[in-house]
Amino acid sequence: MPVAIAVPADADDVTTLVRWAASAGVPLIPRGSGSSMAGGAIGDGVILDLSRLRAIAPVDRVTRSIRVGPGVTRAEVDRDARIAGLRFPVDPSSGAFCTIGGMAATNAAGARSLRFGATRPWVRALDCIFADGSRAEIRRGETPEGVVKQLYDRLASELLDGERNSPAVHRGVLKDSSGYGLAPFAESGELVDLLVGCEGTLAVFVGIELSLIELPGATSSVLGAFRSLEDAVAAASRARDAGVVACELLERTFLDVAASDGRALPVPRDAGAVLLTEVEAEDTAKAAALARRIQAIFDSAHATAVRVALNAGTEIELWALRHAASPILARLDPALKSMQFIEDAAVPPGRLPEYVRGVRAALERAETRGVIFGHAGDAHVHVNPLIDVSQRNWRSHVGEILDEVTGLVAMLGGTLAGEHGDGRLRAPLLGCVWPEDVMMRFAAVKRIFDPRGVLNPGVKVPLAGQTALGDIKYDPELPPLPPRARAALDVVERRRAYDRFRLELIAN
Repeated sequence: MPVAIAVPADADDVTTLVRWAASAGVPLIPRGSGSSMAGGAIGDGVILDLSRLRAIAPVDRVTRSIRVGPGVTRAEVDRDARIAGLRFPVDPSSGAFCTIGGMAATNAAGARSLRFGATRPWVRALDCIFADGSRAEIRRGETPEGVVKQLYDRLASELLDGERNSPAVHRGVLKDSSGYGLAPFAESGELVDLLVGCEGTLAVFVGIELSLIELPGATSSVLGAFRSLEDAVAAASRARDAGVVACELLERTFLDVAASDGRALPVPRDAGAVLLTEVEAEDTAKAAALARRIQAIFDSAHATAVRVALNAGTEIELWALRHAASPILARLDPALKSMQFIEDAAVPPGRLPEYVRGVRAALERAETRGVIFGHAGDAHVHVNPLIDVSQRNWRSHVGEILDEVTGLVAMLGGTLAGEHGDGRLRAPLLGCVWPEDVMMRFAAVKRIFDPRGVLNPGVKVPLAGQTALGDIKYDPELPPLPPRARAALDVVERRRAYDRFRLELIAN
């Protein structure tokens, strides 16, 4: 439960709140739509609800950019961009309701990051309020001044030599939103690259300027079913080299749950894994030719079935299975809670089969069902363990699975957070996957920007004694929420209405 909730109406309100928090020593937890997965938008402090900062400037067709408030959703940005003949290509599955502020805070990605990357390179400028209440815009290509120059100079003098000698990267991993972006900052010299992905721990974003690109001339999709995970991973690697913009994995556990939900799956019953890919091209003929090339790759990789979609209607039909993941899980036995506590690891692509099989084994040892799906092209997998909280030992099972999978990720040279950030869940575990010198640099970054620890403490850099599994919202032994609050949150979960203003739901 938070201490309080603050709903600023504009950036001046945010400045006032940050200055008050700094003087009173009260933690502030910046929050957008609250759809983040790792507990970064909750905490023992004042929730700073930025969802009402919803200004949207007209799309600049010349510079291919748009400037928005942090409470604007990804769907709204892409809608305005498409009206102008452009698009915002970063597309997490939560795009209908996640906010741009949240995407910048976590360095969010999505299915098409294989071609377009995560949020970081698409951020041109950030309007920031720092921990002392000072405000400044950080823009790519501009020389830092004032408070920004002071921060920049301290980073350069205290951390950059160490970062260049021992970069904060997981080598071979294609997606990573864990820790601070010191490596891209050291490479580019742009402070934007460090601030994106900081999860509200270094500054509060009150404005974001994004780059946009042209719309694709045409797209096509290809679905391939494979008997084994190894065949699917080999096909995914070849599809990535062939230029697909998306390559999604639906593993056997996902297919089993989808079938139990009554879905008629467009794949053979013995499929061990399914790949769903998309290609883009200048026109329909070229998109179709690319799709046929992916079809040939799948056939040569021992696919047992391949379907090609060359028009919008059939593409939507193929992708409906991937987009059904969360609704399917929501309709399972009410006693089973889909807990995303190991849901965001990414490993070097060649280690993906080992990771998936290791996760399966950990779930089996804990006698727990789970659903595995995600982004095969960049070896980034989402795992939803299904926990029966009516069982007396459910907490011990959760702890066992988390410990085992964290060790597995470390052994494979992976990251615990491919696109959802560290939050409060993963911050205490980062020492398992990052070297000690890197962890020390992360702590130094936090001290430079927020010496009093006011901004989202316990995220990115763990607090003394912090554990990964504290209060878990599904715990039936927790004190119940007030009935109207409980009913409102049930609406959010059931309808995936994360973009609905929570206080409005209670008022109604």
